[in-house]
Amino acid sequence: MAKQPMLKFISVERDMPKKRDATTRNQDFGEIYAEFATVSAKEQASRCSQCGVPYCQSHCPLHNNIPDWLHLTATGRLEEAYGISQATNTFPEICGRICPQDRLCEGNCVIEQSGHETVTIGAVEKFITDTAWEKGWVKPISPQQERPESVGIIGAGPGGLAAADHLRRAGVQVTVYDSHDRAGGLLTYGIPGFKLEKNIVVRRNDQLVQGGVSFRLNCTVGKDINFSDIRQAHDAVIIATGVYKSRDLHGPGVKSEGIVEAIDFLTCSNRKSFGDEVPEFESGELNAEGKKVVVIGGGDTAMDCVRTAVRQGAKSVKCLYRRDRANMPGSQRETMNAEEEGVEFVWLTAPKGFAGNPVTGVMVQKMRLGQPDASGRQTPEVIEGADYVEEASLVIKALGFEPENLPVLWDQPELEVTRWGTIKAEFTTGATEMEGVYAIGDIVRGASLVVWAIRDGRDCADAILEKFQNIATIAAE
Repeated sequence: MAKQPMLKFISVERDMPKKRDATTRNQDFGEIYAEFATVSAKEQASRCSQCGVPYCQSHCPLHNNIPDWLHLTATGRLEEAYGISQATNTFPEICGRICPQDRLCEGNCVIEQSGHETVTIGAVEKFITDTAWEKGWVKPISPQQERPESVGIIGAGPGGLAAADHLRRAGVQVTVYDSHDRAGGLLTYGIPGFKLEKNIVVRRNDQLVQGGVSFRLNCTVGKDINFSDIRQAHDAVIIATGVYKSRDLHGPGVKSEGIVEAIDFLTCSNRKSFGDEVPEFESGELNAEGKKVVVIGGGDTAMDCVRTAVRQGAKSVKCLYRRDRANMPGSQRETMNAEEEGVEFVWLTAPKGFAGNPVTGVMVQKMRLGQPDASGRQTPEVIEGADYVEEASLVIKALGFEPENLPVLWDQPELEVTRWGTIKAEFTTGATEMEGVYAIGDIVRGASLVVWAIRDGRDCADAILEKFQNIATIAAE
């Protein structure tokens, strides 16, 4: 009788790839987790219970066939595992590194709910695709037949790149427009290397270029090219700009020197990692070295900022968040990593203003949690008379992002937006009220996860391909 390869969660404990010691890893921007060895990946995959209702899959925005590729990994069929993984996810090695699995697939694992620790889904996903690249299983984009239609994509972030990949594989002519000098969006300039080393992103960008996707970089819509010109040049246009306008703070001293935005700080750091000359870093404006750093916010961007500041040699790094640990929006795993690396979290605190110019401190209000709001989260309330000043020589605002006013910037008043400034579009297809114009990712959802942008890009590409096919069918009749 064949030995059962799965359901070993009772006899095999959960394990992660070895994590580099905090005192070593906080000195560089290399990824903090090592790669699984093949035997370890097979062993961890074998813990899957192969349950009848796989909540890991249903709670994954891409609905990845997780139980299937775990089974294939456990039985040593890694090339097939990669095929199953790639079928639903354009960039599985990226999602395996940066998805908040503790809030998605792993957080809903059935064996976790039954008292055993979750399957190490993210690390196995990363291992499968890294192995596929190493073994040459990742094939170049090579459409079976070229199509005459062309699509212009504004934004080279994860949503735009996922759509470009999907459309190009179907033979569509694709041009991607982006304001940066490198493709990748936040994958390239927003997420630090210790979570996603940049060669991983460059490798995928190169694959798209070699597959026939055209990139027009250093090209800002509304400045270097008109939106109307892009519409005229293509049969369909996808808006995938993301949201990069930082939410602002209010209060005295908010414009003081030394108070900077998270996206500027992270972009500067990532440019340094590429070896670029960055005057703002060299001048110290966006360099945490030797400074008392205070980061305001509790999301994943705030975690990226505090951990980057540590690696830049900050004298101290503190994170102020107006709720407690249990109610913070960022990944608990990232919070733990930050604490290991020397970050101090100051819970239930909010900025009231800033002292000094250049900044010397944050005027802090102490908070308590009151009654739940409409979302069910307890509302922070100010504790009167408990204010104090937190010393700081660099303050980083990581309060989230809002959409830019695209109808004004692009001179397109007919481009409909919501009351939040996001573009009105169908969630399933990305179609807007403008003929042939689609929108996906954060510019529709608001600031969200990379995995949702990938999902939107794939869905939108499918909708466009269906429309092209319908037009071709009607023309042939």
